[in-house]
Amino acid sequence: MDLATAFPPFGLRVTSDDLELRLPDDAELVRLADVAAAGVHPPERKPFLIPWNLGEPDEVRRGFLQFHWASRGKVSPEAWGFELGVFRDGEPVGVQGVGAKAFAATRSAGTGSWLGLAHHGQGIGKRMRLLALHLLFEGFDAAVATTEAFDDNPESNGVTRSLGYAPNGVALVDRQGAPATENRYRMTREMWAARPDLHRPDVMLAGVAPVRAMLGLDEQGPDEQGPDEQGPDEQA
Repeated sequence: MDLATAFPPFGLRVTSDDLELRLPDDAELVRLADVAAAGVHPPERKPFLIPWNLGEPDEVRRGFLQFHWASRGKVSPEAWGFELGVFRDGEPVGVQGVGAKAFAATRSAGTGSWLGLAHHGQGIGKRMRLLALHLLFEGFDAAVATTEAFDDNPESNGVTRSLGYAPNGVALVDRQGAPATENRYRMTREMWAARPDLHRPDVMLAGVAPVRAMLGLDEQGPDEQGPDEQGPDEQA
């Protein structure tokens, strides 16, 4: 039995042109840990509620690995989170997370992400979010997708607003011992369906049906690829 058969999320693929989202294996996790340790944001920024990426490089790598290992072990129909590696031409550049609680009932899921500092300003952040939304709406039949960003993170807010999310309130939260304003956003299936052609790249999904079964979604899942699409290679 191979890894994807034993644990279906390892067979999940979301691919568009040179970009792919997939659950990284341990060797790929180490490479992603190196990307994180090399820097995720300018030093004056605080984009995360918990500063997981700060500290000595070895500490960042260890914490990164522990978080991802723990995330894998918590996947269940009641609550799940997939920390998908973002690979550009096969090279790791960041992580795109998708997750939910009681998704089978609410059909509402959230997203979060980070991108290595060396890869900022190349349009990757918007593309990886589009792939995540495609997975949620087209692969998992989501009704709502949500996301958040601190008010002093203009890049993340800019990506979210440009993709057509609606504002969903603000909250004052404790960020590393100080108050910070968090902007919240929401996209419905109807908003996703009405998105402009600019936000409709060719996307291929693979390995969705076994993951749907693992999450307790309906037995009759959506087609994993459109009628005019060719499936991507099933290689790690």
